[in-house]
Amino acid sequence: MSERNIKEPDDFNSKEKEIDEDYYLDDIDEAAEDDYLDDDVIDERDEEYFFDDPIDEQDEEYFLDDIIDEQDEDYFLDDDEVEEPEVQAEDVAADETGNDPEVEKKVLSAAEEEESDLDDIFDEDFEVVFEEEDDLEAAFEEEEPRKKNKKTRHKRGRNMKKLWIILGCTVAVLVLAYIGVSVFFNSHFLLNTKINGHDFSGKTAADVEAFLKDQVKGYKLTILEKDDKSDTIEGSDISLAYKENDSIVKALEKQNGFLWPASFFSENSSDVTIEVSYDQSALDNKIQSLQAVTAEQIAAKSAYPKFNGEKYVIEPEVIGTAVDMDVLNEKVHQYIAEFKTKLDMEKEKCYALPKYTSESEEVKKACDIMNNYSKASITYTMTETEVIDKALISTWLSVDDSMNVIFKEDAVRAWLTEFGDKYDTVGTARTITTPTGKVAEVSGGTYGWSIDEDAEFEALTNSIKNGETVSKEPAYYQTAAAHAAADWGSTYAEVDLSAQYMWYIVDGAVVLESDVVTGEPIPEKITPPGVFSVLESQRNKTLVGEIEPETGKPEYETPVNFWMRITWTGIGFHDATWQGAFGGSLNQVAGIGSHGCINMPYDKAEALFSMLAVGTPVIVHY
Repeated sequence: MSERNIKEPDDFNSKEKEIDEDYYLDDIDEAAEDDYLDDDVIDERDEEYFFDDPIDEQDEEYFLDDIIDEQDEDYFLDDDEVEEPEVQAEDVAADETGNDPEVEKKVLSAAEEEESDLDDIFDEDFEVVFEEEDDLEAAFEEEEPRKKNKKTRHKRGRNMKKLWIILGCTVAVLVLAYIGVSVFFNSHFLLNTKINGHDFSGKTAADVEAFLKDQVKGYKLTILEKDDKSDTIEGSDISLAYKENDSIVKALEKQNGFLWPASFFSENSSDVTIEVSYDQSALDNKIQSLQAVTAEQIAAKSAYPKFNGEKYVIEPEVIGTAVDMDVLNEKVHQYIAEFKTKLDMEKEKCYALPKYTSESEEVKKACDIMNNYSKASITYTMTETEVIDKALISTWLSVDDSMNVIFKEDAVRAWLTEFGDKYDTVGTARTITTPTGKVAEVSGGTYGWSIDEDAEFEALTNSIKNGETVSKEPAYYQTAAAHAAADWGSTYAEVDLSAQYMWYIVDGAVVLESDVVTGEPIPEKITPPGVFSVLESQRNKTLVGEIEPETGKPEYETPVNFWMRITWTGIGFHDATWQGAFGGSLNQVAGIGSHGCINMPYDKAEALFSMLAVGTPVIVHY
């Protein structure tokens, strides 16, 4: 078939050319690239060529069926139009030949072949178009990060420029407003300015003076006292007047109007006080005549720790009715100067206040210390149990004027003295039953229980201050064999001065007994009764008497073989080989009775010496 020139769509070629010019910029053309990368241009081209909707528009314009049909009509011609020239030629020929079927068949066959060739050409061109479009999209994707970075920089630059413009305008407005307000406060008082207790914020000096002058007229001060009592001081009674001076103007000049923002956060009254004049003597007389001043003055009482039977609690303070004249005078003057009309003496603390209140830390601390002391419990295990508990301890505690806790040591020692008197047995009267059944009472001597009150005071005080719970025996100077009426126990030596007889009893049984000769019954020689103990045991001792003033020599110097001392004054058991007999009433015979010692036969003294240990109780009685 004959060749035909295939005309590409002018619209398609122009679009492709525009794409080449807009996107395939070379590196040399910097100006074109800048235009290309400009945000608005990029956005416009993206919308027109590469975003989904524009691509669809191109498809609709160039590649969709209707457009293809239109292009067929314009460039490739449809079946009827392709045939038309041939058909006309054939029609002419047919007219001449009489519509030969073979000729018509050839014409149709040629048209079909030509249409097929056109379709192949169109498909190839169509594929080329999409391959080129894919290449364009790939190139755009490679360039996109760089475009976005430049786009971001451009936007930031524009935003910063706008921000600086806005800030500049704002600062200018604020500066103008600040200056305007500062100018205003050069002739008006700053915010929170108080003069004589009244707020004059934003007022002029003339406003203040007018107000103060007006307040003087008809002024009176009502003083509220305890028990719903009150008194009144009238301005006319004290010749009250406003004292004109330049203090207000100076106060206004002193302030800095440019510092007005600071006035929002602080008061400006410390140096701005306007004085008023009045008759001081008349005011003093008025104050002295107040009912609160003339009434009975009951002193205030501080709060303090008080024991309620279980623990210490804070007893609240008592204000009393005594007036603090210094505070009252100060407050009356202040209220008159500030033109205040009611003075509550209690609220303004015109009554003498106690040194400490229930909220004072000193009172709370003292209460805690005393409660710690009173929780102590000390139990003494005596013949009767003695307990020192909080009830007793509370009587030993108090506080001074400075809320220091006082531990009453004198009271503790007094208790210990009573405690010792109750349980000390040294020198106390006890009864004893002799082996013969005789019941005798004995008192005096040095043997028995004796509490060491000084040592026990220290121990008891520490236990209380530490809040300890303790069960114990007290500290002793000396102890005895048993906590009982007969505290010498069941092993002891006994001497009956009336019977002139002695026994040595071990575990309740007599192991030795003997007649004896005791001291001559005269004051300087008598054997003392009482409960003693063996203080010393010695062989071959020389007994030396007191020095006689006339001779300057000892009254006697007597050697003995067995010496068993029971007093440090020289009384003891010993052998007396010079005695011709023992027992009976020989001791009452002058020259036979001893100087106070207990004389024994040699063999009995020897036997006793071998058995009697130092510390053994010795009971001497009548």
